[in-house]
Amino acid sequence: MLPAVALVGRPNVGKSTLFNQLTGSRDALVADYPGLTRDRRYGFGNFKGSSFIVIDTGGLGYDTDEVVALAAQQAQIAMDEADAVVLVLDYREGLTAADQQIAERLRSSNKLITIAVNKSEGVTPELAEAEFHSLGLGSPVSIAALHGRRIATLMQEVLSPFAQESGVQGGDELGRLKVPRLAVVGRPNVGKSTLINRLLGAERLVTSAEPGTTRDSILVPCRRGDQDFILVDTAGIRRRARVHNSVEKFSVVQSLQAIEDSGVILLLLDAREGVTEQDLHLIGLVVERGRAITIGINKWDGIETSHRRRIEVEVSRRLDFVSFARVNYISALHGSGIDSVVAAALTAYEAAGKEFTTPNLNLILESALVAHSPPLVGGRRIRLRYVHQGGKHPSVLVIHGSRLERLPAHYRRYLVNTFRKALRLEGVPLRLELRSGENPFAGRRNTLTRRQLKRRKRVIRYDRKR
Repeated sequence: MLPAVALVGRPNVGKSTLFNQLTGSRDALVADYPGLTRDRRYGFGNFKGSSFIVIDTGGLGYDTDEVVALAAQQAQIAMDEADAVVLVLDYREGLTAADQQIAERLRSSNKLITIAVNKSEGVTPELAEAEFHSLGLGSPVSIAALHGRRIATLMQEVLSPFAQESGVQGGDELGRLKVPRLAVVGRPNVGKSTLINRLLGAERLVTSAEPGTTRDSILVPCRRGDQDFILVDTAGIRRRARVHNSVEKFSVVQSLQAIEDSGVILLLLDAREGVTEQDLHLIGLVVERGRAITIGINKWDGIETSHRRRIEVEVSRRLDFVSFARVNYISALHGSGIDSVVAAALTAYEAAGKEFTTPNLNLILESALVAHSPPLVGGRRIRLRYVHQGGKHPSVLVIHGSRLERLPAHYRRYLVNTFRKALRLEGVPLRLELRSGENPFAGRRNTLTRRQLKRRKRVIRYDRKR
């Protein structure tokens, strides 16, 4: 069992920066902005062959703001789960009353506690640590998380009670587990965190009626039935013109990266607001990146029966361009329909990873050509000779032939729909890669014989006389 180390402290003392240093990643958002982290984030670290779990938390404070209070609850859960706690303090601000209150809370928690005095660049360890001995929680360790200074000294102190047997390695990182990664994506306040909490059966993520509650992309292992997968909670993505805060810009970048790294996307829409232009843009982005997709219309419980038919008609009309994706009407708050939407997402993931034999693909191509042959372009026939699979996640089919660059867009759509129906690729944006054979005589001129040259001159003289 790996030891779990929780990083706690006031807002903006450098917990996320230390988390990134310990995990060797840039997963946690870092900015000179108090209260940036809200949900607890897990990562894996390794120090001299000893593996451990590190938990990043939101700042502990006594603010009456709802979101800050919820973040503090998440930090308290992390402390309860952890085997050891690192109290991160700010050397520049000195020992504050809030630090003393947090230390008092930790003193009664019966946890192994280590004090890390951060932001002590250019100061000798003895001078930086002197003020914080008064907390009575052992000898502090001065560090500079931004530059990685004295991190090894800190971890030597933290992990010394958890000496592991030689050769024992930690578990795989979440990002390397061989299970589907399902990213929940959508505009702000459509219920992404609420859906994940409902699937987990616990308040794992901070939820609030305030838009933009989630800022980091959080990876959460989940199991439904006999299927294991990883849920990725993402920050809401708004139109670029409405994003002014630099923190929100970084959150959107993490959300877009989550789309790129995930095998299937569960895109949530708000039934009360209908299908907006931003929803269409997000769906188009997912399809463009070739990710398997399923769509959930959330907050369906709050819609009157008389209005549901109208919403269904609007959804069917506006999402016609992504008709291959299954649409599920759900309520994340009450849990209705969530099993169906997850099952649809996992089905789409499996479809995107299918392997197809070349003979079977060519039989489908032949049937498509017999049913509807490609049109003539410039009076010449376009030939599609054979097809084979070119990739998975995203699904790619490579078609070889001649003059394929002239193939009309409507015929490409016909081929895509034919292959998708024959291969049963629900929720998979299928890509076609067209490759035309090179003309071996391109750029070469025939050498004319003596007789051909004489005939050419006669033709030229005849044309001049006319």
